[in-house]
Amino acid sequence: MEARTVSPRPPQDRSPREDPEPSRIEPAAARPGSARPDVALLPKAHLHLHFTGSMRHSTLVELAAEHGVHLPDALVEDWPPKLHATDERGWFRFQRLYDIARSVLRTPDDLRRLLWETAEDEAAEGSGWLEIQVDPSGYAAKFGGLTPTVELVLDAAREAGEAAGIGIGVVIAANRTRHPLDAKTLARLAVRYTGQGVVGFGLSNDERRGRAYDFEGAFRIAKRGGLLSDPHGGELLGPASVRECLETLDADRIGHGVRAVEDPRLLERIVDRGVTLEVCPASNVSLGVAATPEDVPVRRLFEAGASIALGADDPLLFGSRLARQYDIVRDVHGFSDAELAELARQSVRASAAPDDVRKHLLAGIDAWLC
Repeated sequence: MEARTVSPRPPQDRSPREDPEPSRIEPAAARPGSARPDVALLPKAHLHLHFTGSMRHSTLVELAAEHGVHLPDALVEDWPPKLHATDERGWFRFQRLYDIARSVLRTPDDLRRLLWETAEDEAAEGSGWLEIQVDPSGYAAKFGGLTPTVELVLDAAREAGEAAGIGIGVVIAANRTRHPLDAKTLARLAVRYTGQGVVGFGLSNDERRGRAYDFEGAFRIAKRGGLLSDPHGGELLGPASVRECLETLDADRIGHGVRAVEDPRLLERIVDRGVTLEVCPASNVSLGVAATPEDVPVRRLFEAGASIALGADDPLLFGSRLARQYDIVRDVHGFSDAELAELARQSVRASAAPDDVRKHLLAGIDAWLC
């Protein structure tokens, strides 16, 4: 596919460390005289970021006006929206807002702009490697089908990563509310682009409406094709959902997975197999998975020996990006700088980044501690 260079829109007038959106999770007050290193300067990999959910809020509003898309108050005056998705009605509202946001991406330039800006934001957050998750089915009707959509995303990701100075891999994700045969189609498509930017195969959306074992065939195709297995599990459902991802889908990483703490034997298996949990603290609180930041079991998982990669999930809807997740575990869970560095190392080791990128990021993590 021939690359077409599109000049990025100018970045918003904000400092690199200023959150582009408010956060409901307040940091702990700094101790007098303390001077801890900025987590945005800590090199890291970001492994749990959804495509539409990575959009800047200002871009959402601008594109909606440009394309005549009406945004509900929850995405304008009352943004970030108040969410609680642990019941069916709450999840439906969350998904509706996500679908409205996706509808503003109407042209290839819109999609390229999203990836340009996401790459800029990731670089400002300290990400040296990003794996962004996308279900091309949600865009195929606008961009000429599944294959052209994937090629557009991959081309835009290459351009954006080169411009921002970060590496970007793509995780093709199936929707667990659709038929498993659709997932097999996506898995075969993803395998075609192994080594060309696609690094993993995922499974997202409401766990209550599509069990992991229904998608075993699709994940078998993806694994045989050399892709990482990266399904969501243990967010809206408990340990049984995590176990299905681990055993039936042969997961290398699990999106969220926090409910594994409810089953010590399952958690022990996760640790023994070296499976990484993509923990998203702000998302867990926003969706009601955890009542408060203190209730996100990141400390328990870490002390049990689990590999953790912190993620922002959907900054557009949850109101914070990656560095904020490190701030939360530092301020709320008392992680030391050495422990934060270890979380960053775990994110890099769990990634599909090339060896030279890994070595560079790991060396940068060591330097951050000095």
